Amino acid sequence: MKRLPIIFTLAFALASIASLPVHAGATLSAQSATELSETYGHLVNDFYKKVDTQAALDGAHTGLVAYLKAQGITASALHTVKATSDDGANVRALEHEVQEAIDAYGTKVPQAKLTYAAIAGVLGSVHDKYTVFLDPNAYSELNAGLDGVAFGGVGLSYSIDAKTSTILIENVIIDGPSDRAGLLSDDHIVAIDGKAVKDTIAGAPIDVQQTRIQKLLRGTPGTKVAIAVQRAEGKMLNFTITRELIKPPSVYAKLLPDHVGYAQLSVFGQNTGTELTAALKRLDAEGAKAYILDLRYNGGGYLNAAIDVSSKFIPSGPIVSVQSRAGESTEYDAENTAIAPRPLAVLVNNFSASASEITAGALEDSGVGTLIGTKTYGKGVVQTIFPLKDGSAIKITTARYFTPSGRDINAIGIQPQIVAEIGKEVKIRQGDPSQDPQLQKAMSFLEDKLAAQVGNR
Repeated sequence: MKRLPIIFTLAFALASIASLPVHAGATLSAQSATELSETYGHLVNDFYKKVDTQAALDGAHTGLVAYLKAQGITASALHTVKATSDDGANVRALEHEVQEAIDAYGTKVPQAKLTYAAIAGVLGSVHDKYTVFLDPNAYSELNAGLDGVAFGGVGLSYSIDAKTSTILIENVIIDGPSDRAGLLSDDHIVAIDGKAVKDTIAGAPIDVQQTRIQKLLRGTPGTKVAIAVQRAEGKMLNFTITRELIKPPSVYAKLLPDHVGYAQLSVFGQNTGTELTAALKRLDAEGAKAYILDLRYNGGGYLNAAIDVSSKFIPSGPIVSVQSRAGESTEYDAENTAIAPRPLAVLVNNFSASASEITAGALEDSGVGTLIGTKTYGKGVVQTIFPLKDGSAIKITTARYFTPSGRDINAIGIQPQIVAEIGKEVKIRQGDPSQDPQLQKAMSFLEDKLAAQVGNR
């Protein structure tokens, strides 16, 4: 008898959906219906907290109204619908909301945009800034940011030195064409294809200077470019480099004074672990006795990449624990790929987030690394990306994570063991101790560590 009210409620809800009017004109496409269904299903089943289904349906309405308003349309024809305990009925109600918008405004705006607006509204209903809809352009940009977009080039990063009107090579991609040719970090490019850099950039604003230099260095793979450089000791050298297909690396590495190996990670992409392995191997061969891992301004990336990176320094034991909505916890351990132990400083700041914090927390908790800088961002949740058929995607927070010692750093961050501030007016150049107070602090810390090791022998 206690089940009767539920049965009656469901029957009434289903009857209400079934009695919705038949719509004339354009009909909701199968692709749009599938995307709406997948969005609702993933949010309800995978979001790391329980979802209010009525709020989800209301969110679709809110999203549609907001989109139409932005197009100068007053959405007076749209109505809200009631959620039930039947997810199938809720999906049909969601589809009806979008169909109603198509009927009323489909001649003014594309169906796909209405579907996107509803999806964004459904995801926005949980009020989680990391749970969002990504249209095809945004999803493509996200992938490009994590994994890079290949182009024809010489394989180096640089800045324009205003004082000398030359190009300062900041980093050379390991095993790239410039590396194999013999170019080094801190070389100054003075001419490209016989034309002086100072003449190329003369009188132009910095963005135009960058564009001109990029056009000279990049080109079709297989073509050649002549580069003249001035080395630190004043020696002039000439190189002819064959351009190759370059995928921007996520790891930049160089050997700093006093045998300190420096590796800066811009993002935690699919290849970051492999790139770091190559960088550490190179630095070790060059005589590195200590390491600096620079995670400043690194907003994160893939969980697996954080585990790969942490495993380069942590020989065994836990890296991170991930807890689902159901309370199930999965512990990820080091992958037995660690290098020989050496003093390690880890640079962090308030832009170090997500995978950067997983790595920083693991290195600190394991005792193999000392954090230097300022408090990290405080993102202790994990997102899963679910691609949709049209090239768009939904990104949903699906779990929380904890450091090996059990710390929940969400909205808290990680306070480094050694605080090193940088004034707002100070402009740093990462990888250059003379222009980076935090890097100077890390260098001093490691020098003391190395000196103590010598003294204990």
